[in-house]
Amino acid sequence: MQTARSDPTFTPHQEGVTVSRFKLTRAAKGFIAAVIVGTTGLCVGLNPGLLGKLAPKASTSQTSNVPSVASLPGEGGGFPAVDGAPGCAELPEVRFYHWAWNAQMGLMHATGGKQATKGSAMCAHGVNLKLVREDNTDQMQNLMVGFGERLKKGESNPKEGAHFVAIMGDGSAVFMKGLNDKLGKLGPDYEAVVIGSAGYSRGEDKFMGPPAWRDNPQKARGGLVAGVLRDGDWNIAMKWLADNKIPNNPDESKYDPDALNWVNASDYVDAGQKYVSGFCTDLVNVRSGKKEKRCVDGVVTWTPGDVTVAENKGGLVSIVSTKEYRSQMPNVIIGNKKWMSEHRTLVVGMLSAIFESGDAIKQDDAALRRAAAVSAVVYGEKDAAYWYKYFTVQKERDKKGLEVELGGSSVNNLADNEQLFGLAPGSTNAFAATYTVFGNVVKSQYPELLSTYYPVDRVLDVSYVKDAAKTAARTSPDLAKFGGDQKVKQVVSSRSWDIQFQTGSAAFDKATAAELDQLTSDLVIASGTLVEIHGHTDALGNADANMRLSEERAFAVKKYLEARAPSSFPEGRVKVVAHGQTEPVSSNATAEGRAKNRRVVIVTGTTGS
Repeated sequence: MQTARSDPTFTPHQEGVTVSRFKLTRAAKGFIAAVIVGTTGLCVGLNPGLLGKLAPKASTSQTSNVPSVASLPGEGGGFPAVDGAPGCAELPEVRFYHWAWNAQMGLMHATGGKQATKGSAMCAHGVNLKLVREDNTDQMQNLMVGFGERLKKGESNPKEGAHFVAIMGDGSAVFMKGLNDKLGKLGPDYEAVVIGSAGYSRGEDKFMGPPAWRDNPQKARGGLVAGVLRDGDWNIAMKWLADNKIPNNPDESKYDPDALNWVNASDYVDAGQKYVSGFCTDLVNVRSGKKEKRCVDGVVTWTPGDVTVAENKGGLVSIVSTKEYRSQMPNVIIGNKKWMSEHRTLVVGMLSAIFESGDAIKQDDAALRRAAAVSAVVYGEKDAAYWYKYFTVQKERDKKGLEVELGGSSVNNLADNEQLFGLAPGSTNAFAATYTVFGNVVKSQYPELLSTYYPVDRVLDVSYVKDAAKTAARTSPDLAKFGGDQKVKQVVSSRSWDIQFQTGSAAFDKATAAELDQLTSDLVIASGTLVEIHGHTDALGNADANMRLSEERAFAVKKYLEARAPSSFPEGRVKVVAHGQTEPVSSNATAEGRAKNRRVVIVTGTTGS
């Protein structure tokens, strides 16, 4: 697959493309292959070898054996045995295809086994749900298309194909384009839509590199990173690069000492193993034109890839992850519009069961342990103790003694869904921001494959969440919390934004509306970070007045963000820092230089704890 640019170094900010809105997909959660499936016929007859690079292969280690009961050191209790007997088999079967992903703990708990078990929330809501692991998103699309075709032929509840699939929200623009280009041929009523979310990745997906890269992002220039290219974890790195103004080199045959460079991995496990094994390759230096031997010194991966790196070699830390970009990777549930409209009660029941189980897991460790036991059975990989342990972020010492963070997911209840889709007072549609931000990435870098994608209102139906809310108990959402005295100690990104103000004023220029919208989306996605707004002016006029003006302008941005999306910018998240004319980045002797000095710099970061 060719990149969108012939220049071997692609800088995300070029030509009006702002890669603070980034991402396609992730390895086992990778679905850029979906881009190529449209009415344009771009994916018809696609090289299977290429698909293998873009979407992971299904696990060959799946088994129906129930894992033995195990306890974690220091933890009370074990893990319950999972009764695999269906509990409401007399009801019509509903098939749900998914990855192995801890964000689905609520789905696991609600179902109780591979198929809805006796006493499960699914059976209680009249849903005979069958869970099927499917790591290949190309196959997920085929299953949904096959389901739609049978529906079109008159089958009211097709016996084959997928009723539902779950993917990552940040790749849904790509996935839905490929899927609905096919389903749309059956008629608009047969298209697929997003209807809800079971959880989030909250740390497990990450960009790992040497500590020096974390401490000074510019030191990542010239690095060589292994990962599944054009997938979700790759996009975490891409967003980080853009926010720190570091070029990305998409040409795997070349080495650019001024950019971040890449080695493609077959899957997320292979990415970690390439680092562990000391994988090296010959690349052509774009400056000298000569081949050089370069070795992998960074990884993009997710659990258990990060665990593999830490336990078998060490030396890498989390540069940035979905702990900081906490709204980037919601699990999103996708179904067929026509079938769902004809089985509305069943769909609402399924979501209600997932939301109730999400609440149970949040409130009761025993519920989390049960969900972990079900996960081990359904995924056919690892044991319950593993899924339980890495559901939360773990701080551990790696093989070289570095403290690293591994794992991290969360479950969603009804209130979380209302926040995600902008249904709660004070919320913004974070899914829409994620969908658009990362859809634009594919569009900017691969215009030959994705010249456009569907508007978010065509692929999102929040009515099922609204219906679930009519009878559900009201619980609290999981929102990032910030203390009033917290300060950025570990910088994640620092970037100037082209926010224009009226001359000598803190009033926004009308031309800056689009930039403010983009800034809002960027920071909504990075909702796990503290935000500092640094105001700067040129040197014209009085220095004291310029100091006040820079503060007023920074406060104007702060007020805009807090008014636009209150729940994403709670008290304590955003700080204002005034610099006046004290930190010029260019000469104040020219109009061009003064324009560069009049700027707003957005710094995101964490407390470092």
